[in-house]
Amino acid sequence: MKHFTKTAAAAVLGLGLGTAAVAQELYVPNLAYRTGPFAATGIPLMNGQADYFTMLNERDGGIGGVPVNAAECETGYSTEKGVECYEKVKSDALVTQPWSTGITLQVLPKTNVDEIPILAPGYGFSPMADGTVFQWAFNMPAGYWDAASMIVQHMESEGDLDGKKVAFLHLDHPFGKEPLPILEKLAGEKGFELLPIPVGLKEMQNQSAQWLQIRRERPDYVVMWGWGAMNAGAITEAVKTKYPMENFIGVWWAGHDADLRLVGEDGAGYKSISWSFPNADAPVMRDIQELVIDAGLSETNPEEASGVFYSRGVVISAILGEAIRTAQEEYGTAEISAPQLRWGLENINMTEERITELGLDGMVPPFSTSCANHTGHSGGWMLEWDGEKFIKASDLMTANQDDYQDLIAEKAQEYASSNAPWPTNEECSATN
Repeated sequence: MKHFTKTAAAAVLGLGLGTAAVAQELYVPNLAYRTGPFAATGIPLMNGQADYFTMLNERDGGIGGVPVNAAECETGYSTEKGVECYEKVKSDALVTQPWSTGITLQVLPKTNVDEIPILAPGYGFSPMADGTVFQWAFNMPAGYWDAASMIVQHMESEGDLDGKKVAFLHLDHPFGKEPLPILEKLAGEKGFELLPIPVGLKEMQNQSAQWLQIRRERPDYVVMWGWGAMNAGAITEAVKTKYPMENFIGVWWAGHDADLRLVGEDGAGYKSISWSFPNADAPVMRDIQELVIDAGLSETNPEEASGVFYSRGVVISAILGEAIRTAQEEYGTAEISAPQLRWGLENINMTEERITELGLDGMVPPFSTSCANHTGHSGGWMLEWDGEKFIKASDLMTANQDDYQDLIAEKAQEYASSNAPWPTNEECSATN
């Protein structure tokens, strides 16, 4: 009973694999942040995540016939509270979803002991891509260094970057500093000046000093690594100072519809790289609308449900759901363990065909993972605000991994050495 086809798995696993044991639930807690300075982004993401699993429970009885328990532990995006939440939920958890680079970095050393995988889609510590070193951590479908590579590619597509000036407006937080190694490397190689401009947590809503510096420096581009209230503050200041919005580009966490609605048409041209896209016509969105939203089982509203962040939450839970199915099929059991889920996370193959089977048409690019590749490097689309909504402004882009593969290995080994003894996956070849 080790292997199943995807179509047969749910039916067979739903029978409970015999009468000796009855499947209870799949516990996938979420370290949520519906409160605090980043709540504006956390709420739609958490709603999308929760609604996808509610839909699966209502439509399919869960995954493999086992209901999903996606309970939340509120962190307010506080690293201290995040670690408390982790300790509170870890005894029964299949996965840790930290929702903060700071929390991820604190939990990361614990994973080797607790053997609970971290799922940090599109965030966290970029060298986690190296699964030979970070056996329990995953940041699929794409990481921050992928994002930086694609943003630089976009700027380069508009003209030679040699001699240009790029302001890097970033949250003064581990998250905001993540892309600096690759941006500094690319600046040296391509001849552009990188001007880091940090925004402190207490300055997020008042960035007059930062934008005064931008006005004085007159950069050719502003790249924003922002989060929560910082993004709204930056976009408002950019409009106020008449910075050309077409030269203002954000990471995927700086592409939130609600932030751009504050400036409306004045924000037209602003761009954000993204590994997800809100397709209201996708079958999964129709099922969520019918079985969850219309049934009164959701906390979302129509405006939020049509946006980038809500749909990204749906995609994140769909990725986790696919890892659970993959593990169930491999091990022939509906009630998988956390180590078995790790295997599932390492063996995701989101082909175009599988994306269609899951009803996620146009919502996420194809990607796959392995024991060595815990990021997937899916690529992404450049989204552009048209004054009312985000639209796809590019074909699917892919990161140039040659720019940073050596850097991933180098930084991963540095981390392992500084946290020695650090166990690695000796059975996994870096080429797998």
